[in-house]
Amino acid sequence: MANLLTLHILLAIGFFLTLSGFRNFLQQVESMGINYGQVANNLPPPEKVLELLRSLKLTKARIYDTNPQILTAFANSNVELIVTVENDVLASLMDPTQALQWVNTHIKPYVPATKITGIAVGNEVFTGDDTTLITYLVPAMVSIHAALVKLGLDQYIKVSTPNNLAVLQESYPPSAGAFRPELNGIMPQFLQFLAATKAPFWINAYPYFAYKDNANKIPLNYVLFNPNPGMVDPATRLHYDNMMYAQVDAVIYAMARIGYGGVEVGVSETGWPSRGDANEIGATLQNAAIYNHNILRRQMQNEGTPLRPNKRLEIYVFALFNEDMKPGPTSERNYGLFQPDGTMAYNLGLSALSTTTSSTSTATISLTSNSIKVKQSGYSSILYSTILYLLAFQVFTRRQ
Repeated sequence: MANLLTLHILLAIGFFLTLSGFRNFLQQVESMGINYGQVANNLPPPEKVLELLRSLKLTKARIYDTNPQILTAFANSNVELIVTVENDVLASLMDPTQALQWVNTHIKPYVPATKITGIAVGNEVFTGDDTTLITYLVPAMVSIHAALVKLGLDQYIKVSTPNNLAVLQESYPPSAGAFRPELNGIMPQFLQFLAATKAPFWINAYPYFAYKDNANKIPLNYVLFNPNPGMVDPATRLHYDNMMYAQVDAVIYAMARIGYGGVEVGVSETGWPSRGDANEIGATLQNAAIYNHNILRRQMQNEGTPLRPNKRLEIYVFALFNEDMKPGPTSERNYGLFQPDGTMAYNLGLSALSTTTSSTSTATISLTSNSIKVKQSGYSSILYSTILYLLAFQVFTRRQ
């Protein structure tokens, strides 16, 4: 009887270890998010987009509205969605009654079938041209959150807003991070809301822009996540081998400076254009492929920043598709991993790409070997535990 009890204990421990390894494996391949923009007239329907995300094993996406076609198409899928409240409706949503009506119309009909996990209230409000929106932002967020509470959805849906890195007055070195003085009145209110609701501070971080404007001073490998000497923050002695992690940590230091260093920071947008105008230095297919390849590699390793090495940095890459109707320079229409017809702009090495899209790509940087190692690690753990079960079972049954 004692032997049988010991067998059960060993089997339980092995099963627990197997599940733990498998959960870690799943976390490794599900961590990266993607921005699904729609400023184009030639994109595939949402149902096809969902098929693409599934084939890529991407389980997190962000959209820039509450498009009912997308919310309906993504029902009963494993894709978590962050939806967006457009800037032009912030004023009306300060009213709790209007906010409740908005949530009842744009959120409640789709959950829980559609996994809406976040509401982005506005986009880059603190640094936009219309400064009146700043006064609307926090009241609108409070009202939307109150509506979620009233409907019992606040445990599942976090309310925040994506911010341009220009909210910082200082970002170098990271330990000098500080918000712009004109935000001194509103930023504590905003951070208090995030801390109280355990919502993240989202930042749109684009090292590409820093490189484009200072290509003669900033090493390309540093912004591309390639091997390089990096930099050491003189105050903290923390070593940074890429610009984006330094930008994120600068935000954390800026929050800590005013008493909110515990708020989580995530990257709501980052990316690199594969084409640009003549004056858009660095906007090339090769650089875009390298940058996003390296982002994917870091995400699969569950990396954190030097300041928070044990906290995986959540990142949403911009963007899923090239969007032909976006205004501005050529680069704005060329951030996509895919062309609207489903062909790859370049290959990041995601194994499923070749089965769902054309292989016509002029830049191929394979992640296959890394992907296989991650998968083999997960399955090897399961196989190893299974062998332990069988050996234990054989030993103990022979002794009965």
